[in-house]
Amino acid sequence: MADLRVTVDGIELEANWTDDAPQTRAALAATLPVAGEAARWGEELYFTVPVDADSENAREVVPEGSLAYWPAGNALCLFWGATPASQNGEPRAASPVNLLARIPDPSPLSAIDGGARVRVEHVDE
Repeated sequence: MADLRVTVDGIELEANWTDDAPQTRAALAATLPVAGEAARWGEELYFTVPVDADSENAREVVPEGSLAYWPAGNALCLFWGATPASQNGEPRAASPVNLLARIPDPSPLSAIDGGARVRVEHVDE
């Protein structure tokens, strides 16, 4: 069973927490649900969230389907493919992010055109 529901312009996706950044994960979990108008940067969406966390096992290259926190922008990022910073097509953040969760199948996001409304919540909400 999934831990999180990620809704992007009406597309519902399931996600599971990772153990990469436990302190950041706890900070985000305490603020859920969160939602916002996301900006798009290649095949990444990001929006500001009410979380203020430091870098925690942060990295620039993340797996497809990653839900990550960007400390430099206090933003939640959703990666499903290449960004302008990518090399060889991998999802790459503008600067290091804390990996929080993974969406097993992010392929429906390829239909997103431009920015989008994003909501992240616990599955039981």
